Amino acid sequence: MRIEITSKTVAVTESMEVRIQACFDKLLRHDIDLIGPHLIITQEGKEFSVEATTNSTVGQLFAKAQSEDLYVALNQLSSKLERQLNKAVDKETARRHDRTGDIVHAEPA
Repeated sequence: MRIEITSKTVAVTESMEVRIQACFDKLLRHDIDLIGPHLIITQEGKEFSVEATTNSTVGQLFAKAQSEDLYVALNQLSSKLERQLNKAVDKETARRHDRTGDIVHAEPA
């Protein structure tokens, strides 16, 4: 999978690319296709801001995280994306709206 990484103020190193790839590989374990993942890394003062957008078969995912440590921000971003993906996947299998069990079939006397 090709991940587009954009950064104006931070030089993207090999270890950062490996961590980002690991974050998105963790999302791929859910057997959902991620279409066009894009990650933006910015630094304002001492704080790093990381945001990611991607389309998938269950909808669009977007998350943003901020921290003074870039790797902490990446971990937060990964967990936010994973929560969104779990919610979208489980929404299809939830049967709270299905009230067919409430219908009682009365037999004729």
